[in-house]
This record gives sequence, C-alpha cells and structure tokens, in this order.
Amino acid sequence: MPPILLHAAAVHAIASCHSVVLLAWHSVAGGGPAVPDPAPQAPPGLAAKTNIVLGWGKWGVLVCGVAGLLISGGKMAIGHRNRSSLAADGATGIPWVIGGLSLVAASAAIVAVFL
Repeated sequence: MPPILLHAAAVHAIASCHSVVLLAWHSVAGGGPAVPDPAPQAPPGLAAKTNIVLGWGKWGVLVCGVAGLLISGGKMAIGHRNRSSLAADGATGIPWVIGGLSLVAASAAIVAVFL
C-alpha cells in the first residue's frame, strides 16, 4: 500500500473515532476521568522474601565498599613507598568507592522520588 493511502486510512480511522480520541485527549490534558495511579504493592507472601534479598545485596555492597577502601589505602601506602603511580591509582579509587556507597545508601530515596 502506498504511504499516502496508509496515511489517509489512519486519518480516517482517527476521524471516525472522534469521541475516543477526544476522551483520550481530555485524560492527558487534565480533564475528564482520572487515570488510576495505585500505590506499589508486593504480591502476597513476597514482601518479606524481597526484603531479605535486598538486605543481602546491601550487605554485599557494604563488604565491597570496605574492601575497596582497604585496597585503595593499600595501593596508596605501597605506591608511596616505592614512588610509583600506584599511590595515585589508590587515591583516585577512593571517590569512586565513596560514590558507590553513597548511591547504595540513597537508592531507596532515589527510587521513592519516582513513585
């Protein structure tokens, strides 16, 4: 089918459904019936298990954060002693570790902003 005929068919379909299109426009524009927006709700029996998995994830990130800071400190100590670029690598790793830990700490608040 040529594109012009396809476009004409689409325009005809929209024009013949005037009330449906108008109702959709009123819903988007703020008038007419409100779109439902229910609060998030976990399926029955799944909330406790989900909290356990999220808690394990947070604990794992905490362990990785402590290990990251220890490794960065070790690189700085060893690199300073040998006057190599290892000290600079360790120092540049610290903000990344702190940034990752900060993101994990604020993750629930960040997600709550969008809900």
